Amino acid sequence: MAEGIVFGIQRFSIHDGPGIRTTIFLKGCNVNCVWCHNPEGIPLRQILSYNASKCIGCRGCEAVCPQKVHTFTEEGHKVDRTLCQFCGKCVEICPAEALEVLGERITSEKAVKQLLRDKHYFTGEGGITLSGGEALMQREFATAILKGVKAEGVNTALETNGTLPWEYYEEVLPYVDIFLIDYKVTDPEVYKKYVGGDNSKVEENIRRLYASGAKLRIRCPIIPGVNDTEDHFNKIAELTKELPDVEGAEILPYHKLGVSKAARIGIESEEFEMPSNETVAEWKNYIWSQGGRLVNAD
Repeated sequence: MAEGIVFGIQRFSIHDGPGIRTTIFLKGCNVNCVWCHNPEGIPLRQILSYNASKCIGCRGCEAVCPQKVHTFTEEGHKVDRTLCQFCGKCVEICPAEALEVLGERITSEKAVKQLLRDKHYFTGEGGITLSGGEALMQREFATAILKGVKAEGVNTALETNGTLPWEYYEEVLPYVDIFLIDYKVTDPEVYKKYVGGDNSKVEENIRRLYASGAKLRIRCPIIPGVNDTEDHFNKIAELTKELPDVEGAEILPYHKLGVSKAARIGIESEEFEMPSNETVAEWKNYIWSQGGRLVNAD
């Protein structure tokens, strides 16, 4: 039985794989996309979230915190997360629910039991999705969850950024019904600047998973001014043509959800322009015109 840390379970999800699904979010990620919509999932540890817009200045958190994380000055409520021991006392006393500890340590057995409560609504291809962060950063924990739910006949999906060593994917192959693998940026220098690290393993892992008979969906977050280029769209189309049994590419237009979440956990984020529906349609139409296959082509 493995132990890990999760930062959420989302039920009735229709955007994390086929059908209606329950998605469990595992903490920890080996890249740092500047547009990340789950920035709270990047650190492989608990983190204190503070929503300044909810704070009523009652100073209850300051009074109960043994580590002096919270202080009130003329400039307002200051939060020193480096001191936090995640005792939860400030969260419990806050009447405005402005504070939250993100990240729960649980066993794989407990996670599986929680996930299987939803089995009754997994119609068709619905099931369980492991997401993050990068779920395979907690390799033993993720594998144990996949094994546990698969043993109960539940369809499984794994979201991954595709950058990890092949043996990580090889280990979970028997327990994953569909891999939702990111293809974020084609240009390696742009990838390094906006995602961090090396993207050379991504296409290699896509091809190795494909050759292994895995079911694949290629997920493509499109960020205006970063990767909304013909070169990138051409490569997306090319991959779906070269690998005809891939389910298709899923275009994920940029949204700003991560900006406010990053502010609440005290990290910097970069904000981009939101694409219009017309622009998104143009992206899809271009990929389609190049022979690409899209999961969400309408």
